[in-house]
Amino acid sequence: MKSVLFGLSFASAVLIALPMNAFAQDVIHTAPRALVDMGSDAADGVFPRTVRHMLGATVLTQEPQRVAIISTGQFDSALAVGVVPTASTRGAGQAGIVDDYLLDYYPQYASQLAQVIDLGLRLDIDLEGLAQTRPDLILVNAARDTPEERAQYELLSQIAPTVVTNATGVNWKIIFLLTADALGRREQAQAYLDAFHADADAFAATLGDTPPEVSFVMSTGDRNRIWGVPSFSGSIAEDMGLARPATQRFDKTSEDISVELIDQADGDWIFYGGRGDGLRILTQAPLWPTLEGVMAGRAVEVDFDPYFFNAGPTAARIVLDQVSATIGQ
Repeated sequence: MKSVLFGLSFASAVLIALPMNAFAQDVIHTAPRALVDMGSDAADGVFPRTVRHMLGATVLTQEPQRVAIISTGQFDSALAVGVVPTASTRGAGQAGIVDDYLLDYYPQYASQLAQVIDLGLRLDIDLEGLAQTRPDLILVNAARDTPEERAQYELLSQIAPTVVTNATGVNWKIIFLLTADALGRREQAQAYLDAFHADADAFAATLGDTPPEVSFVMSTGDRNRIWGVPSFSGSIAEDMGLARPATQRFDKTSEDISVELIDQADGDWIFYGGRGDGLRILTQAPLWPTLEGVMAGRAVEVDFDPYFFNAGPTAARIVLDQVSATIGQ
């Protein structure tokens, strides 16, 4: 039995501010850092707990042992606090049930990750298979409170207690905190984020008064996109005190560009990735060799999934570490 899931695509977010460095006064972060009216009041490891979320409140009577993941980022979030999901869906274009960057980052979980049950595509979940895994927690995203999202939540809640997080990549930090809260590990997640922010601040302190402009561009072969400030990778660049090219300071996750407009991907540093024929389309575009970042030898190919697809804390750490090492070398 299958059912279409709604609202799992990245939604636009409002661009609030673009600070030039992480030590600006009264910084308002584009990526929210704290849960508001969501989560529980219980300390780590304390159950039962009532977790407030996007579409209601869910009571978890005991620590989850069999977690089913429906949406982008939550698999990453669970692993970051030491929980290996029992079952998961796959995103469109995702080769395996577990992304390669997670397999590489968590070799200690290799045997458990090899046994994760495949629930099909995120937009066409196998509900019968989900029920057969006997989950005691289901984690899913929702873009907003709509009749379709609420129907999905109520359907999943008939199978197991369900917690709904925000579907937008720029919200990866509060997705992480809420996911960890449902697992009884919110304080652990907060410590992870505190370390992340400390490292981002330390890098920002090295940049001086004129930080470099960093560009993020990707292609899947059929679509070429540049990424704005209110995106996953864009929010990390902001945390690091990096500037963005004028062409990428828009108030949404991404913008599509044709190869004739590839100059909009230019920057002091260009971080680019692709799937399928995407890399060839980018690097063989007639204007690609004319980009200042390319001519300066500052165009860097990166792993598609952590930069452009899977918004989670492990992916964020990879982006932070790679960008800081590349620019700081």
